[in-house]
Amino acid sequence: MPIYEASTEKLTVVLDIGAAFTKFGFSGEFSPRSIFRSEVYCKKTKKTRRIIDFETPEDLYDLLVEFIHKVYFKYALLSPKDRPIIVVESLLCPTLFRETLAKVLFVHYEVSTMLVLPSHLVAASSLPAETALVVDIGYKEGVVIPICYGMPIVQAWQALPIGSEAIHNNLRSLLTSNNTNIQNVTEKVIEDIKVKCCFVTKKYRAEQLGSSKPEITACPDVKYPLGGSDTIIVPGKCRERTFEVLYEEDNDHLCLSTMILDAILKVDMDLRQQLAENMLLIGGTTMIPGFKSRLKEELAKQLELDRYKTLKIQKFKFHTLPCKENYAAWLGAAIYGATELINMNGLSRENYLKDSHLPDWIDLKDTNRSL
Repeated sequence: MPIYEASTEKLTVVLDIGAAFTKFGFSGEFSPRSIFRSEVYCKKTKKTRRIIDFETPEDLYDLLVEFIHKVYFKYALLSPKDRPIIVVESLLCPTLFRETLAKVLFVHYEVSTMLVLPSHLVAASSLPAETALVVDIGYKEGVVIPICYGMPIVQAWQALPIGSEAIHNNLRSLLTSNNTNIQNVTEKVIEDIKVKCCFVTKKYRAEQLGSSKPEITACPDVKYPLGGSDTIIVPGKCRERTFEVLYEEDNDHLCLSTMILDAILKVDMDLRQQLAENMLLIGGTTMIPGFKSRLKEELAKQLELDRYKTLKIQKFKFHTLPCKENYAAWLGAAIYGATELINMNGLSRENYLKDSHLPDWIDLKDTNRSL
């Protein structure tokens, strides 16, 4: 729906700021208006900087001021003053970032109300189930949080640094043996190669290709054009092994599949099978071909180990979302924004200016006040 056909007074901005990409739109809509990189152009250095690369709190404040300005005046085409906003964030979001964002919105741009929603919880709002195991594979890390009867079980959360950044680093190292000057290729090119050329292969093929004398043949090599006559050779072995960082156990015997099973282990026994049959995968990485089938294979293999036999899980099932996995959390927030939740539970500018504090679940003052 074009912006000029809507009543501008009723529009509530829904913003999901990720480490790599930001999703922007309005409440009640079925998809974001725009998905763009979480970065700004720095006028002093004349370079584009990612928000996550801030150096000091003051630097973060300046970056967010420029970033929010771009959101409102380039994409929303609305004045932020006296308008409500919904922000989607992870329960593990750093306190410095969320407090600085609130300061920018309330003090610099004078928004009227701000409602902060946990990404794992709202991602499950489009499902016909109140209980789900939400697996979010983002840019920096993968986070698993069980949602039981509409409440996130925070004490069962699991996280590992196995996001897109780790996958990009693995892809770059795999390409090094076949290409020169690969270290000079930008992050965007590596990401494009990952999306267009790579996929998640089956477990037995990954094990064979990782051995010194594989008994199978890898998929065909491909050429990725860099512009002009320059190309990058992407070997078939590299195409199939790029995502193995998700499934290879580290020194603590942890990987994506163990992270999921450990989260299930920390909830009540009566809910374990229900969580296994209501798994929700979100994040751009989960959209890669072969991801779900390989994960299901890895989970079944882990259940044979002694430490997971007590789970007694019979099968795993994955939900099919009514949207793409990369903006599932944004869609849930847009659904929440279409209700009266922002008026009932949102933080107004007047209340924020009293103590300049954004309520947080880890703060005992806020949790005791809610009780």
